[in-house]
Amino acid sequence: MQVQHTLSIGILLSLVSLVSGASELPTMTVAKHSQPQWITLDAQLEAVKSATVSAQTSGRIIKINYDVNDIVPQGASLLEITSKAQGAELAAAEADFARAQAQNEEAQKQRKRYEQLFPQGAISQGDMDQAIANARASAQAVSAARARIIQANESLQYTTVSAPFAGVVTKRHVEVGETVSPGQALLSGFATEHMRAVTHVPLRYIDALRANPKMKLVLTNGKELESDALTIFSFADAKSHSYKTRIDLPPQEPNLMPGMWVKASFNAGDRNTLTIPESAVIYNNELSAVYLMQNNQFMLNQVRLGNKQGDSFEVLSGLSDGDTIAVDAYQVLLKLKQ
Repeated sequence: MQVQHTLSIGILLSLVSLVSGASELPTMTVAKHSQPQWITLDAQLEAVKSATVSAQTSGRIIKINYDVNDIVPQGASLLEITSKAQGAELAAAEADFARAQAQNEEAQKQRKRYEQLFPQGAISQGDMDQAIANARASAQAVSAARARIIQANESLQYTTVSAPFAGVVTKRHVEVGETVSPGQALLSGFATEHMRAVTHVPLRYIDALRANPKMKLVLTNGKELESDALTIFSFADAKSHSYKTRIDLPPQEPNLMPGMWVKASFNAGDRNTLTIPESAVIYNNELSAVYLMQNNQFMLNQVRLGNKQGDSFEVLSGLSDGDTIAVDAYQVLLKLKQ
């Protein structure tokens, strides 16, 4: 069967069709022309904002409000940690602040009294200096106590972990009842409002991309997007010798999730190519061919086709500049059968 199939293709390729009135059939002269050279690469989507929320205080987890795959609004309470120790620290800091204020008031009053008595000679220079130093120290003690209140209040607020942005929870690192310490990972997630595509551009095309930094993206649903917000890394990967490139997508684009694959294309400059209309191509199994005119006769000529743009094909091999072919291959075939 394989031998018969090969013989049939060989006979078809060598067939010369002597069609009467061949000049009456519409023909075209193939000529090279300049057209953009589009390079298409695979790109993967990732979230512009993604983070892992960590604990900023120690304690035991008493409540988890969101789990994996939940949509979280910005500022929402993700989980809660016991706050008794932090509340006690705040109460102690407030008591220290009240005591420091009272001592400061007494020190300031004593300084004023000494300043009135010192010109009269009732107070020695040493006592006066001591009163001034005590007043300054008590004022600084008030500032330090106020700072401890701020610190204790922040520590108390850390017992309620809030979402830094609106998004989706992707991973939970802790369970209810677990004791956590500062720096321990709690929840991971990403923001859905803004995505970007990441691809790797080969070294031979990087100069063309830098000269014209614009990408066309084709999503899995067939929708096309364009973006000129590119971030091209200034160094190449040591193994692949390609440059990582980030392509920012328009915000609020629906139905996009990290991990999805898209096609990223960019113009790598112009080149001279041969193109023929789709109607000029005739197919036989996996063979593609055109009717080439030679000596006022149509001969079936195999061609290797490249990318399709609109209703035209790029010819990679099989034709030369100046060749004349039939515009409608099946019309020639019909004429041959008649």
